[in-house]
Amino acid sequence: MNKSILPLPPPVFLLIGVLAVSFSSILIKWSDAPASILGMYRLLFTVLLFLPFLPWRKMKILFKNSTVKEWLMLAVSGVFLGLHFLFWMESFSHTTVASAMILTALEPVFVVIGAYFLFKEKTSKVGIISILIAVSGSVIIASGDIGLSKTALYGDLLSILGTVAVSVHMLAGQELCRKMPSIIYSFAVFLIGGLVLFVYNVWTHISLTQYESKDWWIFLLLALIPNIFGHALFNWLLNYVGATTISMAILGEPIGAIILAYFLLGEMTTVSQLVGGMIVMISVMIFLKYKAEEPEKVIALQEKSNTS
Repeated sequence: MNKSILPLPPPVFLLIGVLAVSFSSILIKWSDAPASILGMYRLLFTVLLFLPFLPWRKMKILFKNSTVKEWLMLAVSGVFLGLHFLFWMESFSHTTVASAMILTALEPVFVVIGAYFLFKEKTSKVGIISILIAVSGSVIIASGDIGLSKTALYGDLLSILGTVAVSVHMLAGQELCRKMPSIIYSFAVFLIGGLVLFVYNVWTHISLTQYESKDWWIFLLLALIPNIFGHALFNWLLNYVGATTISMAILGEPIGAIILAYFLLGEMTTVSQLVGGMIVMISVMIFLKYKAEEPEKVIALQEKSNTS
C-alpha cells in the first residue's frame, strides 16, 4: 500500500466516490433509453475517457505475454460486466431505487459462494451466518415488493441477476487485477462489456442513435460521474487504503441512492425495504469486517509459531 500523503484525507475521497456512484440510479431513472443502450454507452464512453491516460507500451507487453487462460478470464469478466449492466439497469424500470440498490449489497455474498465452488475457498461460521442473515433481509425486501406489484418483484429478480453477474465479473478478474494496472484491466473489461451490449442491441434491433439530447447527456454523465469519479476513484484509492475500507464505503451507495431518490425522484421507502435493507447492510458489514480480520489472525498465528 502506498504510504505517500494524499492532498486530502481519505474519507473525503471516499465520500466523493460514494456520492458519485449513488447518482448512477438517479441518472438511469431520468433516461427513457433502454437499459442495454444506457449500459453500452456508459461503458464505451468510459473507454473513450480512459484513452488519453493508457500506458500503451505496457499494454502491448502485457497482452503479448498473456496466456490463453488469462485471455479467457478477461473475456468472461468483460462479458459478465456487460450482463450486469443489462440486468441491473433494466431493474430500475420495474422496481424502486431502494430495492434495486439494497439487493446489490449482496455482491460479497455471491462472491464468497462462487469462490467456494470455483477456488475451494472456505469461510467461517460467522461468515456463513452473516450470509444467511443477508439473504433473509433480501427475502423481506422481495416479500414486501410482492405487495406493491408483480412488476416490482420482477425488478428485484433482475437486480439479483445483475448482482450475480457482477460477482462472476469480480471472480474472473481477481487474478488479472494482481497482474496488470487497474486502468488497463478496467479499459479491457469495459470495452468487452460495451461490445457485448452493442451486439445485443444490434441483434434485438434496438436503435443506437435515435435518442433525445437529454439522453446523450445522461450517457456521458453515467460514464463520467459513477464510473470515473466513482469506481475509478475507488481503484486509485486502493493505493492508499485497504480493500475492505473501500468495500465498507461502497455499502454507503444504497443509502446515498435512497436519499437522492427521495429528493430528486419523490420515491418513498416502504417498511419492508427499510427493515430488509438494514438487515442486509448490517450483516454484510459484519461479514466484511470479519473477512478483514481473518488475514490478521493468520499473520498473528504465523508470528507466534515462528517465535515459539
